[in-house]
Amino acid sequence: MAKKILLIYPKSPVMNREDRCQQPTKDLLVIPPLPPTDLLYLAAVAEKAGFEAFVRDYSLGGDFEQDLNEIKPDYLLANIATPTLYNDLECFTTSKKILPKIINIAKGAIFLTKNDEIMLKNKAISYIISGEAEETLRELLEKEKEPKDILGLWYREGFVVKFSGVRPFIEELDTLPFPARHLIDNTIYRRPDNNKVQAVIKVSRGCPHHCFFCLATPTSGRKVRMRSAENIIAEIRECINKYKIRNFIFWSDIFNQDREWTVNLCEKIIKSGLKFTWSANTRADTADEKMAKLMYKAGCRLVSIGSESGSQFILDKIGKNITLNDIRDTVKAFKNAHIKIYNYFVIGLPWEDEQTAQDTIDFAIELDTDFVSFYTATPLPGTRFYNYAINELHEDIENYDNAYYEPIIKTYSLSKERVMELHKKAVKSFYLRPLYILKMLTKIRSLYEIKSYFMAGMRVLLSR
Repeated sequence: MAKKILLIYPKSPVMNREDRCQQPTKDLLVIPPLPPTDLLYLAAVAEKAGFEAFVRDYSLGGDFEQDLNEIKPDYLLANIATPTLYNDLECFTTSKKILPKIINIAKGAIFLTKNDEIMLKNKAISYIISGEAEETLRELLEKEKEPKDILGLWYREGFVVKFSGVRPFIEELDTLPFPARHLIDNTIYRRPDNNKVQAVIKVSRGCPHHCFFCLATPTSGRKVRMRSAENIIAEIRECINKYKIRNFIFWSDIFNQDREWTVNLCEKIIKSGLKFTWSANTRADTADEKMAKLMYKAGCRLVSIGSESGSQFILDKIGKNITLNDIRDTVKAFKNAHIKIYNYFVIGLPWEDEQTAQDTIDFAIELDTDFVSFYTATPLPGTRFYNYAINELHEDIENYDNAYYEPIIKTYSLSKERVMELHKKAVKSFYLRPLYILKMLTKIRSLYEIKSYFMAGMRVLLSR
């Protein structure tokens, strides 16, 4: 009889748990829950190793204890997120009470820095995977190596916690199996605008820019490792034929860093004849109107841009290596290509003051993109920002409740309370403009969109 592994998102507030992007969605306006694609990759790896795999996203419901009693897994793997760290870790204590012989495995970006500390305090954890998890999990399940010989693994030797060593990043992403989407109800995960089922296609990993606040480079490395267009299209074809999914997020740490790769992917999508829509993220200095129009022809209907600030001073301090004019040009290019734009800004970085915050609000309004999220600056462990907050701002950071919304640190010039006020001001200043409301009303194409925009508007009006 095959051994069993249960892979979970623990019961917690709904949030996106991808390592570089650990964000609660409660107070965000148009970001939906995403399928647990990282777990689906790992489940596919486990199935190839001969295991019977089960995937559960308890943030959206379900009974963890009942599943433990019914499935009786030999292994439990949980994605542990920094904002819900202590709540998430409880799943291991629970599993050991119900199944004393279960092997508990933790993964997540938090384990870039706090592995031994967390493992020593949580005796129910058997192993921690640090770094990319697919190959580490495969070797652990196959049991052909001792834990000390499995790179990327924190393990116990008696009462001592040890680390086997850093695992190199996976160079050939095409060698990974497609996510085991047959293990979840894909219809739960839908676009917020039209309520159509949406899947995540991970097209590349890695980012060379290592921005001050971002986990992309620490979790995925500086080298951008790209899947081939053929491999990506094969996964899309499977999603269309097997799961009837035609809406996708092309997930990457930086989508169009390599122009030749981006053009090749778009051209091969067009040539394939497959009809679907997709969204992607982009830097503000890697796309022009020619590329934007090609992306639209290939099915792209929305891009997200990390603009971060309307102050050139702040952009320079965080090492963004873009200019305000770069952002203006990129926004113009995608607007001219009729691609919707989701712009991201951060309020409350260490050098923020009243003027730079107002510059960001004014810049967001000037750009007048379709959607905007204003995040409060959050120094997640593993980022340069975290080290700066500890060593330069002398902050004692423990609580990440309401990360990205409620401030965790003060700035050199602003209190936490004032950062919160400026965050609220930014959201309302952008979304409650009469011309913006009129523009969005003219773009509504369905009753579901009316409902979605109404609910988003109410969240703005009632924001704390």
